[in-house]
Amino acid sequence: MGKQTELEPNLTLHLLLFPPFLAEVYEFHRRQRLCCKLRMQIALLGLVTTALWAGLLTLLLLWHWDTVQNLKHLEETAAWNVSQVSKALKNHKGDQMAQKSQAAQMSQNMEKIQAEQKRMKAHDSELSQNLDGLLEDLSNLKSQGLNERRMALNSLERLQEEVAKLWIELRVSNAWMPRVTPGETLPTTVPTVPTVLTMVPTTAPATLPTMTAATAPATAPAMAPTMAPTTVPTTADPLSLSSTPGSTCNMCPEKWVNFQHKCYYFGEGAKRWIQAREACSKLQGRLVSIHSQEEQDFLAKYINRKGSWIGLRDLDIEGQFVWMDQKPLTYSNWRPGEPNNGDQGEDCVMMLGFGQWNDAFCNNYLDGWVCDRLATC
Repeated sequence: MGKQTELEPNLTLHLLLFPPFLAEVYEFHRRQRLCCKLRMQIALLGLVTTALWAGLLTLLLLWHWDTVQNLKHLEETAAWNVSQVSKALKNHKGDQMAQKSQAAQMSQNMEKIQAEQKRMKAHDSELSQNLDGLLEDLSNLKSQGLNERRMALNSLERLQEEVAKLWIELRVSNAWMPRVTPGETLPTTVPTVPTVLTMVPTTAPATLPTMTAATAPATAPAMAPTMAPTTVPTTADPLSLSSTPGSTCNMCPEKWVNFQHKCYYFGEGAKRWIQAREACSKLQGRLVSIHSQEEQDFLAKYINRKGSWIGLRDLDIEGQFVWMDQKPLTYSNWRPGEPNNGDQGEDCVMMLGFGQWNDAFCNNYLDGWVCDRLATC
């Protein structure tokens, strides 16, 4: 280019010197060179532009491929996440179903437990009622046994008195029998009569009259008054009544108080009526039965001032009060206006601190309770 610039003045000079044809040729060649130069520049510019577009297209293709790969990876990741979420949802639903099933099972179990508790409460209540009934029956049986024993002892006492009288009559009748001749023996009926009477008391009244009628002469009744005083001392000792409990005996256990051939125990400690009855049973006694003003006056001296349970109640039939010894209510010492069966449930009787009686609830707790039993020898 430098050379061309240096030659251009010379060429211009020669063109001025040469003819016009040569100038035109030269001008044509110069324009052709400029055109070629422009074409080359345009070609170079096209090549550069093509290269730029090719590079840009390559970059776009690479970016597209990378984007496609990323999208595929994202799709795979999303699919895996969706599968995991689906599995988690299924597991969660399964857990919810299991929890619901467990909750339903627990609810059923709770209902069964509550039903069982109600049944057990009802059973306990029934057992408690049965136990109270059994205790009541046991107490009644014990009271009945004591009453029967007392009646048997009274019957035995009367029987012994009859036997003593019959024994005296037999001795009197034997005193009027004819004397025995040498070599002759008396019948052995007289010595065996007391043995038979004491071993089998129920047959004595039936057998003795026939024996006395057979062995005594017709004049024996008239002579009996003169002979009785001489025979009583020898026959009364074997049949002494001093060993009969509750008659002439006055021995009581420790902490018991004796009065009129009976023993009384004044218990202390808060108890319901049924508990007081059981406490007396454990002491081999029963809640006290009161049948006279003397007995009432005696008990009033020792009674607890806050009130005490006694053995009178109308648990079976309302208004029909019964003593523990099953004797009729021939004596009473009710407080004025009593018994009133207040609130429809006062079935047990207490002795107030000043001695009068009052019907009260059997489940109330009283600080005192009185037991009695027969005195012993």
